[in-house]
Amino acid sequence: QVRLVESGGGLAQAGGSLRLACVASGSIFRINAMGWYRQAPGKQRELVATITSAGSTIYADSVKGRFAISRDDRVANTAYLQMNSLRPEDTAVYYCKTEAKLSALRPAGNYWGQGTQVTVSS
Repeated sequence: QVRLVESGGGLAQAGGSLRLACVASGSIFRINAMGWYRQAPGKQRELVATITSAGSTIYADSVKGRFAISRDDRVANTAYLQMNSLRPEDTAVYYCKTEAKLSALRPAGNYWGQGTQVTVSS
């Protein structure tokens, strides 16, 4: 199976920065995309940003210009989310997700991490 481990969450002041990391491990044949989602209390989980294996990115409108998703090709199956100009409304549990194939013959599946808390104080 696939295991995702997130790190880098914590407490930041408004206007500050945090960097999240996600490492995928397990019997992975190929990763099609990695992404970050977040869920605030009482709200649905929402897309923050995704990046494909080709490097194409998608961002939620609320984070465009402030957040940047990237991959580290030197470390396989690793993605980062650089979060700048943080706002109190960015407070949420941030989840890493990967769309990955476990073999050439099987369709890709979606796998989630356990989440990391990000809290932004005003």
